Amino acid sequence: MASTDGGLVISYNGEIYNFLDLRVDLEALGHQFRSRSDTEVALAAIRQWGEGAIEKFNGMFAFALWDRRRKRLLLARDRFGVKPLYVWTNGRTLLFASEIKAFLAAPEFRATIDPDGLVEYMTFQNFLTDRTLFKGVSILPAGTFLSIDASAKRLPEPQRYWDFRFEDDGSVTDRAAAEDKVDFLFQQAVGRQLVSDVPVGSYLSGGMDSGSITAIAARQSPMLHTFTVGFDLSSASGLEMASDERRAAERMSYLFGTEHYEMVLKAGDMERCMRSLVWHIEEPRVGQCYPNFYAAKLASRFGKVVLSGAGGDELFAGYPWRYYRTAASTSFDDYVNRYYGFWQRLLPGEAVPNIFGPLGPAASRLDTLEIFRSVFDNHAAELSNPEDYINHSLYFEAKTFLHGLLVIEDKVSMAHSLEARVPFLDNDLVDFAGRVPLAMKLANLGEVVRIDENTPGSKTGTYFARTNDGKLILRSAMSRHIPPNTTEAIKQGFSGPDASWFRGESIDYVRRTLMRPDARLWNYLDRNIVQQLVMDHVEGRQNRRLLVWSLLNLDTWLDVFEGRSGTAALQTGMSGSPFEARSTINMNSNRTN
Repeated sequence: MASTDGGLVISYNGEIYNFLDLRVDLEALGHQFRSRSDTEVALAAIRQWGEGAIEKFNGMFAFALWDRRRKRLLLARDRFGVKPLYVWTNGRTLLFASEIKAFLAAPEFRATIDPDGLVEYMTFQNFLTDRTLFKGVSILPAGTFLSIDASAKRLPEPQRYWDFRFEDDGSVTDRAAAEDKVDFLFQQAVGRQLVSDVPVGSYLSGGMDSGSITAIAARQSPMLHTFTVGFDLSSASGLEMASDERRAAERMSYLFGTEHYEMVLKAGDMERCMRSLVWHIEEPRVGQCYPNFYAAKLASRFGKVVLSGAGGDELFAGYPWRYYRTAASTSFDDYVNRYYGFWQRLLPGEAVPNIFGPLGPAASRLDTLEIFRSVFDNHAAELSNPEDYINHSLYFEAKTFLHGLLVIEDKVSMAHSLEARVPFLDNDLVDFAGRVPLAMKLANLGEVVRIDENTPGSKTGTYFARTNDGKLILRSAMSRHIPPNTTEAIKQGFSGPDASWFRGESIDYVRRTLMRPDARLWNYLDRNIVQQLVMDHVEGRQNRRLLVWSLLNLDTWLDVFEGRSGTAALQTGMSGSPFEARSTINMNSNRTN
């Protein structure tokens, strides 16, 4: 879209939820509008306030704006990183896009793996920097913009316009008032994100976050559609039996009168979608995401917009078993060492020095401890008590873990032409949540609980059985809208019984992919070490489900992307990665009023 005078041209992806308020302000300043579009408001705002307009936007967006007169390009991304934006340059050409695969259309670009990116991913099962798995491709950090002069000889550094801040500044002291404020801001956020030209649905896991969104949304949208993905547990055992939340979701659907649909995943569904999944997510981040891929596919059959509960845990301290391990830290260095060790999610420490042997010198040049430490460069609070250290952890997880979740959420939803909105990530709600004292979020600040995150259900079965801690202020505020058995329920992650499947129904897939001697993985990872780690899982000696998933993902990535370039490669990749319609789906309509 071009501005009225033709001087500015924007390519824009996303939603600015406060665009009507901004429009009123701009009209008072003399701007005239031809449409009801938030894109036109974004254009006028930037024309009026320049780069400062970005700070006024409340929403999810990525955009590129070309200033024809000044010959300047402005690239920007929303505060939280809901919408991705990628950049590549060879010093002569600059490419930018919402998806990395768009670069395949440029003859200058060739898809090759970044050794540093591989080491970073295999250390954290995520990217803490702006790297990706593609050599030379970086993601514009959330909350930043890039202003580029056409005559520039090199790419400037991104400029930060906003960042998370978790710090008790003394402004929130009364618990009852804080509970009222959380309730008001949450309802306001959901209301803002229900504004749409098309029907809006909601994911409904049966947990508190998605349940709270559904409760509020159902009041304003009487014909609300809700969606749940469950898992076949016929071969699951132990704590994995708690991974299917369909019954809780059906109960919530009954209470709020939604039109409810379910999908049941079986072991083979992972293998069935893997190639298409990898094509769409492009860069692996954080745990298993194939259930999210199927959930988006289900929701896309009934609408084009869906509400997601992402962000509630990160804002209100929903992972206390992770934070408490740092509460007794004695210094920043002590804190970094404690938390860095925890976030090495994939590889045992003894395997790290040798597993990257095929990379040669590239394997040793990356200081992953320093990468971890650098996340806190903009959150330099005084560390003098357990609250300070835990607030550091909240900051870290919002910047890294949540960001990874958001990137994946956008990719899997847009793969099905579905727009996923995240009400918890509303500017006003996020700013207030960061100022809420930890004593209103957590109950046992001094207790350090050590739990192996790779053990499915241990964080719930062991930790919450003892403390049932975390998200206290949100639980009490949401108890006004959802029943106590939901607000008081233990935390349940969205993942299937993969540990059992990798040893059972999916064992042939694992062996066929990771045990073959000619796998492309062995160009980058030591075959003997990796295969021994995989067999430790298959034979029941260690639970390495996260590692097995990541290796399957990486192997497919190499097959789908490695070495490709040009439009012909793009077309080959698309035709070689169709989403197969054949899937094991059990879909039930449960309309209750």
